[in-house]
Amino acid sequence: MKGSRGQEETIVGTVVATVEGQEVQRSSRCMVRGGGMKTNSHLQVSGKAPLGGICLRHSAKRDRKSITLHVKLEVLRRFEEGEKLTQIARTLGLATSTVASIRVNKDKIRANSQAATPISAKQLTRCRGVVMGHMERLLSLWIEEQKQHNLPVSTLLIQDKARHLFAQLQHEQGNGAQADTFGASNGWFARFKARHNVLLTDEPAVADAQAAACYLPVLHTILEEGCYSPRQVFNVDETGLFWKRLPERMLLALEGAARPGPKAPKDHLSLLLGANAAGDFKLKPLLVYPSENPRTLKGCSKASLPVVWCSNGNDWLTPNIFQDWFTGCFCPAVESYCASHGLPHRALLLLDSAPCHPTHLGSLSAHVRVEFLPKNTSTLIQPMNQSIIAAFKAHYLRLTLSHLVQKKAGGDRPSMWEFWRSYTVMTAVDNIAQAWAELQPNTLNSAWRKLWPECVPASTLEPDTVPQLRRSIVALASHVGLGDIAEADVISLLQAHVEPPPLGKPPGCKGWRY
Repeated sequence: MKGSRGQEETIVGTVVATVEGQEVQRSSRCMVRGGGMKTNSHLQVSGKAPLGGICLRHSAKRDRKSITLHVKLEVLRRFEEGEKLTQIARTLGLATSTVASIRVNKDKIRANSQAATPISAKQLTRCRGVVMGHMERLLSLWIEEQKQHNLPVSTLLIQDKARHLFAQLQHEQGNGAQADTFGASNGWFARFKARHNVLLTDEPAVADAQAAACYLPVLHTILEEGCYSPRQVFNVDETGLFWKRLPERMLLALEGAARPGPKAPKDHLSLLLGANAAGDFKLKPLLVYPSENPRTLKGCSKASLPVVWCSNGNDWLTPNIFQDWFTGCFCPAVESYCASHGLPHRALLLLDSAPCHPTHLGSLSAHVRVEFLPKNTSTLIQPMNQSIIAAFKAHYLRLTLSHLVQKKAGGDRPSMWEFWRSYTVMTAVDNIAQAWAELQPNTLNSAWRKLWPECVPASTLEPDTVPQLRRSIVALASHVGLGDIAEADVISLLQAHVEPPPLGKPPGCKGWRY
């Protein structure tokens, strides 16, 4: 060995010895500095039995320690105040490497802290990206919406929806988010369930009749306190609509087995419908479509449409859209209505507890009070669910079928493929507006009988609107040679309109058939 003062050389060697009958491997690390030698060594013993008098360093995997989002934010706060890394680690009982890692990922941590996640989502073991945090928030809203509509929620459905949302958000974020990958694994799902308290249901939620009955006196007190008349009390609710659908057996008969049906990737939209308890004032429908500017609306002013046009990539009614509608459409419409009828400028808006209804709406207007119905009571007492939406959809289906009958009665007699190509979303908008206009005031008023029976005159009979419309639709089907279409087929289609949009296709994919 050759060395000089001020220089260092390192020699690493291995010595094998036997201690108490076990083979011991001694790794020696010798450092030569200025002619002197310093040796650091440790023993590695084969076998599991401990050796007396010898300190062994085991390589067992350490348990992973969960660090709350609150602790991570506290670390960042201390850094901002100029505190040193080692001092932060010692004060908070963390490893210095952990504190350093938190500092490196400070942007992601702050982004996660700003995301509107529930309190139960604070327990984080890693910094999830902005796209992941936003996706989980939207996914939890979707799950709640499924439960509000009494639809079952399963693991496979949630994983499928999570992949779809992640792909969509990545597409919206641009190239910066494309590097992230997400497979919605079972491990992710287990952590997501714990963070958001997700409860799976094999069956739809049961309506809470007791909560519905207990709410009636509560509403009566609210009405007396505010001195609201039936003209000043409103209810709105959202619903899905497949605007390019006819009963299945009718389609099979019209298209034939050999002819493939039309591909309609965007034939689903969402609507928000509402009216007052008196039934004399219907709000302009809000329509949420996947595209902001479809080709069929080229050159058309959206302000002149008979609906309030909004767009969202998955045609959902989001809290932001609902809030914009509340402040920009509902409140001005109520003010104008009250002024034209000599009523005090005040109103009561009743909503269900759907996730798309922001809870802070009441603070946005000094003239509109917002109250929420108890959970799982919508099907029992919410007026819009008491035959109003069902009657609207029956009217819409009848108008769509009438449009087909008129086309078939002409000289060209187009095929179903040609008919659907000519049936654009603009045609659907016109039929939506007409179907909504055809609902009579007594139909709207009688729907309040379960929630506010005093506002419905005793002489008002329960309308037979929906059954009459079903029979009318069956009669129209006979005009195109489909007399065997049963009323049950019509009922099945009207019930299908409440289904959520299809799952699993990322944005821009084609191939959906209805």
